[in-house]
Amino acid sequence: MNRRNFVTSACLGSASLVLDRLVPAAQKGAERPLPPIKVHALSQRKPSPLGMPGLFPGRVVEVFDPEAMADHRVSQPVVRHMLERGMLELTGENSVQAAWAKFLTPADVVGIKINPSGVPACGTSPELIREVIRSVEQVGVPHRNIVVYDRFDFQIKTGDYRKSLPTGIRIVGIESEYDRTGRSLEGYDRNVYWEARLFDESEARSYMASVVSQQVTKIINLPTLKDHSAAGVTGCLKNLSYGSFNNMGRTHQPPHTFTDPLIGMMCAMDPLRSKAVLHIMDGMKQVWHGGPLTQLPEFIAETKTLYLGTDPVAVDMIELESIEAKRRQEGAPSLWECRPESLTLNEEEFYHNPRKNLFCRQPEHVAAAGKLGLGISDRKRIDLARIRLG
Repeated sequence: MNRRNFVTSACLGSASLVLDRLVPAAQKGAERPLPPIKVHALSQRKPSPLGMPGLFPGRVVEVFDPEAMADHRVSQPVVRHMLERGMLELTGENSVQAAWAKFLTPADVVGIKINPSGVPACGTSPELIREVIRSVEQVGVPHRNIVVYDRFDFQIKTGDYRKSLPTGIRIVGIESEYDRTGRSLEGYDRNVYWEARLFDESEARSYMASVVSQQVTKIINLPTLKDHSAAGVTGCLKNLSYGSFNNMGRTHQPPHTFTDPLIGMMCAMDPLRSKAVLHIMDGMKQVWHGGPLTQLPEFIAETKTLYLGTDPVAVDMIELESIEAKRRQEGAPSLWECRPESLTLNEEEFYHNPRKNLFCRQPEHVAAAGKLGLGISDRKRIDLARIRLG
């Protein structure tokens, strides 16, 4: 990769025409025109076959074990078995080490993108992170070359991840606290950014984290199974995009949001696209309303499931299916529904009433990412393998 060789365009180079076609979808429910977007990304001389949608487009493995949680705690040995079975099923390999070796080499610097948003009630479980670290080490990647990271250090502290993960693992919180101005650039690469003035904000750029652009060579994405008041869901795509760029609070102001097309657009930016090679969704718990930050147990179900794939679009489509089914079961409105009477500016009302929302959600961001080439969103083309253990 040549850092002096950049792609600068209104959208994403060869993907610009596709993004143009997504504009009407992005405006649906937002009632605001999509402003011009400028992307400044690193070019790839030869795109990696491991980059999104990866080695197995359209393939998702769902692993469920009724013993995965006991007394509201994740079982370490059970999640290990679930992860091993899932990796064997995804890759078709005969050994767990061979399965992981399809994505990693001992020379890699491996970033593990967690999701601590919503801790302590719901975040990427330390038990799953420990098993991923163990698997990465078995491929030959040394301790010093494993980086667990997320955008907000204060959420990492709230989740107590530094105490619950193995010593010697580097844990990076890119920002010490929430920066609403977007002017704090420590930890961000000034050569990789997207630019748009969405709500007349003073800082119009969002920069990619340096740990993503400069330090790690591969990324294993560990999102959680939860809804999101603006995007519809926080899945593989949103965990990668919003967790890897600064100044993201400006992308949605109630009731308007530009999560579509921005989520897919950011994931399609290199080097993020090329480095994200594997997605393992932590579905030990499912947040079906109030995400991503709710702490209310009535909106959090123990689902005891992992979802694995190299295609983030396909995994997120299955996530959408799961949360939509739960909301229907609970009598809550569809993630796609947006009626004036369902909107509220009162956050307390939103958090306690599943029939209210802060935004017109945009779950269509998943299909939009598929149109950018990040994966398969057509449910009929998604190969879902269900494994039941226990």
